Amino acid sequence: MRLGLLYSGGKDSTLAALLLADFYEVTLATAHFGITDDWKHARDTAEAAGFAFERVDVERAVAEEAVERIREDGYPRNAIQFVHGHALETLAEAGFDAVADGTRRDDRVPTVSRAQAQSLEDRHDVDYIAPLSGFGRNAVDRLVADRLEVTVGPSEEITRADYEAELRHLIAQEEGADAVETYFPAHEQTHVTGLR
Repeated sequence: MRLGLLYSGGKDSTLAALLLADFYEVTLATAHFGITDDWKHARDTAEAAGFAFERVDVERAVAEEAVERIREDGYPRNAIQFVHGHALETLAEAGFDAVADGTRRDDRVPTVSRAQAQSLEDRHDVDYIAPLSGFGRNAVDRLVADRLEVTVGPSEEITRADYEAELRHLIAQEEGADAVETYFPAHEQTHVTGLR
């Protein structure tokens, strides 16, 4: 069975791929709005980890609406959730038997409720799988330390193919680089550089 996993090149989505690889033909899929070419980093990481890769194009209008939500709210949480929903929908329409993501049990955003998962499955005739949904951050970090080579750093220094990177870039284009810090709290990101 073919499975498309939303992929950023970070530790969570890479670990999810490793957990699913024994059961599915996994393709790592990066949602992309056409704003940057950061998706290439995810492609390179996917290839280094031995997985097939696809770029999934999501309409730029979704990113633009997400940026408007960030401006209205003053923070990115609802916008990231909105984009994740669209990315899953787009992936579900791409012909996979199953779709997955790297969301953990303790993630604040993005999350997928049981109702959202059931709706996605029913409307697109796919299975939705969240292999890390039973794992907290500490458990994920221990598994990652055993299996993956990872670079960790502030969001603005780690190049990843995630929604936040393109939304940050769009805000910087429209309002200037300093505006990004107004909306996005400082936090660390990860980028997988190889398998152990």
